[in-house]
Amino acid sequence: MIVGRDISKYYGSLPALDGVSFEFDHSVIFGVIGHNGAGKTTLLKILSGLITPSSGALSVDEVDVLKNPGKLKEMLGYLPEESRLYEAMKVEDYLTFFGEIYGMGRSAIRDRSNKILTSLSLESNGKKIGELSKGMKRKVAIARSLIHDPSLLVYDEPTSGLDPMTSRYILDYLRDLKSEGRTIILSAHNLYQVEAICDIVMILRRGKVVAMGTMQELREMFGSVSYSVYFTAPDINRIEGIRNYTLEAGFYHVSCGSIDEMNAVTRVVTSSGGVVERIESHYPTLEEMLVKIGK
Repeated sequence: MIVGRDISKYYGSLPALDGVSFEFDHSVIFGVIGHNGAGKTTLLKILSGLITPSSGALSVDEVDVLKNPGKLKEMLGYLPEESRLYEAMKVEDYLTFFGEIYGMGRSAIRDRSNKILTSLSLESNGKKIGELSKGMKRKVAIARSLIHDPSLLVYDEPTSGLDPMTSRYILDYLRDLKSEGRTIILSAHNLYQVEAICDIVMILRRGKVVAMGTMQELREMFGSVSYSVYFTAPDINRIEGIRNYTLEAGFYHVSCGSIDEMNAVTRVVTSSGGVVERIESHYPTLEEMLVKIGK
């Protein structure tokens, strides 16, 4: 169980975080989103032990990691938004270097490195890190965060600046890590990715938690489902009661704010000789939620 209670961080008199609390179990992907300046990176740095909060409590499996940061680092893999890599080193040497920092033996480092590089489909072919593509460098940074087999991962913008194929690969890889029992805390500007991958999402605004829950819970907080009815009709003017429609790709389209309204539209269409081609449901997206929250 990862538990944060009333975490605040002040820089002078300015609050970067103001009384942030959360609680979630292991083997989940926990997303942190918000506008620029909301406090996302500050929270992730506190969760990774890089900065100390001004007040509050943070525990992992009942271990107070603020009082025992060394214990946190034993179980933690951290990926910053900008991967600062030793570009003059070869990938294998780089991972060996960090494995030794964690006190691992050479044999254990070699076995662990081979496993990670294979799972990431990362073939460096003896190249130095500086000679790799941006996507491969990001994979090296992920490999570094996993070398000591941590149970808790804190990833800041794991797919930042990557092409769609590499981004999708990394998201799938994160799902695999979760299925292995790891807990992942991440922040991302790509809200579609957050929706697709996260079990729980926290929305921050000016250092405060304004909403937190599963995507279904957030959708219920920010508005009910709406519906789009697409239909064809020999003469749209003969369908009574439907005036606010658009024509899209050969179909008439009507937006409905409730299931009762949707049922009424389909009844009118069919009774007037039209054909309902399809009905689509639409839930509030994280982007729409952020717009509603405002800065």
